[in-house]
Amino acid sequence: MAGIQVSSSLLLSKSLPSLRCRREIVGARVNAPRVHLAVVSHPKLSSRYLDDEMETRTGYPIARHDTKSSDDPRVIAKLYAIMEAVADRVEMHKNIGEQRDNWNRLLLTSINAMTLSGATMAGLAALAAEGSPLMALKLSSIVLYVAATGLLLVMNKIQPSQLAEEQRNAARLFKQLRVQIETTLALGKPDINDVNEAMEKVLALAKAYPLPLLGSMLEKFPSKVEPARWWPKQRSKQGFVGKIEGNNGWTRKLEEEMRQVVRVLKQKDLAEYIDLGSKALKLNKMLAISGPLLTILGALGSSFVGTTDCSWPVMMGVVAGAVATAVNSLEHGGQVGMVFEMYRGNAGFFKLIEENIMSNINEKDVERRENGEILEMKVALQLGRSLSELKQLAAIAECSEEFASKLF
Repeated sequence: MAGIQVSSSLLLSKSLPSLRCRREIVGARVNAPRVHLAVVSHPKLSSRYLDDEMETRTGYPIARHDTKSSDDPRVIAKLYAIMEAVADRVEMHKNIGEQRDNWNRLLLTSINAMTLSGATMAGLAALAAEGSPLMALKLSSIVLYVAATGLLLVMNKIQPSQLAEEQRNAARLFKQLRVQIETTLALGKPDINDVNEAMEKVLALAKAYPLPLLGSMLEKFPSKVEPARWWPKQRSKQGFVGKIEGNNGWTRKLEEEMRQVVRVLKQKDLAEYIDLGSKALKLNKMLAISGPLLTILGALGSSFVGTTDCSWPVMMGVVAGAVATAVNSLEHGGQVGMVFEMYRGNAGFFKLIEENIMSNINEKDVERRENGEILEMKVALQLGRSLSELKQLAAIAECSEEFASKLF
């Protein structure tokens, strides 16, 4: 019995430490402080970023879907329909512009070749003996001069170099309109006003730069030079007389700066390009009249070769042809019609900036205006200036002879 008691006491003494350890462990687990795990937030990658990354890695384009949409899906559909039509018009104007530029080069080359050939035959007819050789050379010279006159009248009427410049301007402006529609779709929820505005711009552009020649072609020799207009007319609005400080980026100081910029545009840039356009138009008119007149004189001189002992018929037939070639090369090779259209387009560009500024200033509700800071930045970029240079121009507008634009 004594042995059994000793062994049980030994077993209890050995098991007590292990029981204490287990209690301590359990207690530690129960009383352990709570550890709050921080939630690690990973940066959200936009679908546009993922699409760009996928395109970079694979080299294949990814179809994109805009997450911003209008409440009315028909508005989106209409804007996309307009954008497709605008893209088609870009290609049409581009192709027709190239075609009409080819007309200018090919017609000029043909007319000059016929004119010089007619002058050469008129000179050879004076050296030929009487009879069939003389008559053949005279008739050939007359036919070439008459044909050159007819082609030159048509060429001076349509002014292919000016037609090509019109189509180049139309293609550029339709591209600009397409970018504006894409921006409208990307920035937010467009409404029916955006659709109507896009339609008006398309129709205004189509009217400003028509595709057909017959019926709707622009007048190439207008009685008065006016700036080109390719934007819809804006409604007149009453001026705003309330408080505008800090509203939508507008301040009194900014309004006054914009008014001074408009003043410089009117008095300097716009007036200068209207004057240059008038000079180019006068030169083009003079050359357009002189060319056919000289070829007619060449034909008359050729018709009198061999009928008199005087030398004036030969002089008229040869010299008139040479001078006519020089005049035609100056008019169409120098593309005087294109220069006139360029000046007219530049004047229209300044007129558009002026109307854009004044339409915002005259808007009664400041919140409906374009943001003042954004408009100021746009005007500065359009005039080729920095914001500080634009402010400086407005400050010295009354006493400076500087032009507003630094681009052209």
